[in-house]
Amino acid sequence: MTQIDRSCGPEGCQLDWLVSSRVEVEDDPAAFLRLATDSGWGDGLPLIPPTEALVREHVAASGRFPDDSLGDLPPRNGRCTVEKVAINAVMAGAPPESMPLICTALEAMTEPDFNLFALNTTTCCVVPGLFVNGPSRDRLGIPYGAGCFGGQAGPAPAIGRAIRLVMRNVAGQVVGQTSKSVFGQPGRVTGVVVAEWEERSPWAPLGERLGVPGDAVTVKDVTGTIDVADITATNGVDLLELIGKSLAFLGTNAFIGPDDDEHEILVAIAPPWADLIAAAYPDIEAVQEKLCEHASLPVDWWPEPHREVHEASGRVRAGGRVSLIGRPENMMVMVCGGLGNLHALALHTFGPTHSVTRPF
Repeated sequence: MTQIDRSCGPEGCQLDWLVSSRVEVEDDPAAFLRLATDSGWGDGLPLIPPTEALVREHVAASGRFPDDSLGDLPPRNGRCTVEKVAINAVMAGAPPESMPLICTALEAMTEPDFNLFALNTTTCCVVPGLFVNGPSRDRLGIPYGAGCFGGQAGPAPAIGRAIRLVMRNVAGQVVGQTSKSVFGQPGRVTGVVVAEWEERSPWAPLGERLGVPGDAVTVKDVTGTIDVADITATNGVDLLELIGKSLAFLGTNAFIGPDDDEHEILVAIAPPWADLIAAAYPDIEAVQEKLCEHASLPVDWWPEPHREVHEASGRVRAGGRVSLIGRPENMMVMVCGGLGNLHALALHTFGPTHSVTRPF
């Protein structure tokens, strides 16, 4: 292992050496892909060789030293240094300017409340998602309009893929071994990286509501996306009722376990629907309360063994209904998506985790 020159002068700190070992390969992307695949570094998609020059550029863009630790990532508890992140970001094709966002998101995932060990080892298909607020949305090209969750060209899939490669190569998340996910999901390759369309939101930005104004990233568990569609509602009251009731279904993880106060669900609402809802509910707290109120099911919808579990745990509320989410503040709402109307998107939880919001 080589040494790092941490000396700083009038021009700033000089990063004279990187600390990783070197591997010589042919000057051929196909040769590197073969090496990476054989070594277990890749995800099946083409990879960019992490040459020393590219890794240096990414480390410099992070504003940190190469061996600065972002934390230990489970299940391997691998030490996640900035240089390791840079190597995986280069391979994923993420731009250098995305390094502060990637590093901050990874630091947030090491918070105990986020419970990354459970996310990386569970049988569920869950993946950590990144939800971005602030001016850097446009500087980095994080999508928030039409196709923001997939299909819009830009750096978001590469940024998400960098996170996923870090989970593979640093955290040690190995399919079928340390990761017991029964099905997985496409987000386990390209991640989930989406911004909020703050200019079209009638409410304060998500990050600001979670205590971080300006440039912020919220990391939250995502089991997938569920489309909510309607062509009939003409007012925000009816529309919010429809969205809320669409969130509750028998087999979602939030109905497993005795404590409905710990679960968080994120609802992405397209701007036209947000305008309609805000006309009826100007305050976001009222929106969250109504979504919580409507997101419940009659206890007799479940088979008898499940009813007994719900009743024993105290989850059956007045009127014989079981609530999906116990606290309105855990019903997270953001505005994004195209102007085609007709849709919202639900992003469900896998269970024992809490979102974390950090400035970057």
